[in-house]
Amino acid sequence: MSTWTAAEMPDQTGRTVVVTGANTGLGKEAARAFTAKGADVVLACRSEAKARDAKADIEADGPDGSLTVLELDLADLDSVRAFADAFTDAFDDLHVLANNAGVMAIPRRETADGFETQFGVNHLGHFALTGLLLDALRATGTGADPARVVTMSSGVHERGRIDFDDLHGERSYDKWDAYAQSKLANLLFAYELDRRLEAAGAPVESLAAHPGYAATDLQRRGPEMMGSTLRTVGMRLANAVLAQPAEQGVLPYLYAATMPDASGGEYYGPGGLANMRGAPERQRSSKRSYEEGTAYRLWSVSEEQTGVGYDLPDPRASDGSSAADATDVSADD
Repeated sequence: MSTWTAAEMPDQTGRTVVVTGANTGLGKEAARAFTAKGADVVLACRSEAKARDAKADIEADGPDGSLTVLELDLADLDSVRAFADAFTDAFDDLHVLANNAGVMAIPRRETADGFETQFGVNHLGHFALTGLLLDALRATGTGADPARVVTMSSGVHERGRIDFDDLHGERSYDKWDAYAQSKLANLLFAYELDRRLEAAGAPVESLAAHPGYAATDLQRRGPEMMGSTLRTVGMRLANAVLAQPAEQGVLPYLYAATMPDASGGEYYGPGGLANMRGAPERQRSSKRSYEEGTAYRLWSVSEEQTGVGYDLPDPRASDGSSAADATDVSADD
């Protein structure tokens, strides 16, 4: 795996892939790689105009696969539901759901549904989307070839805690703490989803990945929203000097989404210096990310706040544990 590149991805001909946030950065490079291998990719983006530009750019490469643009605003649950309806009307299969889109370290804002934007977009939007597309994933996957959900986290999750008393930063807000919480939530969700899929015997696997430090538009949005020219310039310089390119940063994600030896519940990231760059490898995430009680509680809260339920069993029911037992573990312990 130490020298793995996108060229080593298995053939994706006949496979349908949804990539959120595919108009730029890691999402765009993922879409490029999938179509180069023959996949039919849905560019799920908030801006249809930017998605069409990305589609034209990728099509200029002459890929073997196809590209379809569908509007998806993860900051609006009505848009998430509309996307799911449009997708299921247009496509019969879904082999890979690439939960990639996100925002990072922005001033406090709220989504259309009143959620703090980083938690709302990075976690709750993808939680709702995955639940609404679960039937398509289950209908597509097989025992020999399970469908996959791959959720993008970040190394910043290691500083994260889930503050159930103030999930949306209404009492106190720090942009980096909020981002870290959302990225920890991504991992708690990815692992809990896989446990529930396994308990259901569903032909779907849930994995997670992180890109290390990759140069994308994600880094500049926060400084731009703050109106800080100095920080914007500084971020651009840091990207140019320290970061790896997006096409390299997306490799752990592509590995998790396509390689036969990748399995549900695993986490992939760059294996180079400080896990910030390099070829993909399987890694361990933070201790908090594996806390099943916190994951159970987050799952329950997420279903309540999004109104999206999953027809999947609680895996703890089979080992004699109760839902009440599961909630005893807290990320704040």
